[in-house]
Amino acid sequence: MMKIGFVFSSAPHGSASGREGLDALLAASAFCDNLVVFFIGDGVFQLLEGQQPSQILSRDYIASFKMLPLCDVEAIYACQASLTARGLEQTSTVLSTQALSVEQIKTQLSGCDRILHF
Repeated sequence: MMKIGFVFSSAPHGSASGREGLDALLAASAFCDNLVVFFIGDGVFQLLEGQQPSQILSRDYIASFKMLPLCDVEAIYACQASLTARGLEQTSTVLSTQALSVEQIKTQLSGCDRILHF
């Protein structure tokens, strides 16, 4: 079975990238059981609770990340170095993730048959 990796590396709300990635991920979860999600770089900001995108007239899609475990997407990783660099190690997130080192993320990504980057 094909293993698909979804990489979120951009901050939320500055572009439609995060929302489009989440939509694609939720749609793919209906057809594929082997999905892996990575939050790296500024993509770790996608995980923050308490965002108020209505302040900038953006849609609040962040809460929809909570649906991933319900869709049997359980391999969800965040880059430890990215969390540390942005001071987010102790911050509440909308989704439970496993923090991995850069090397561990590279290893996980190399095991994916396809990688979609948002």
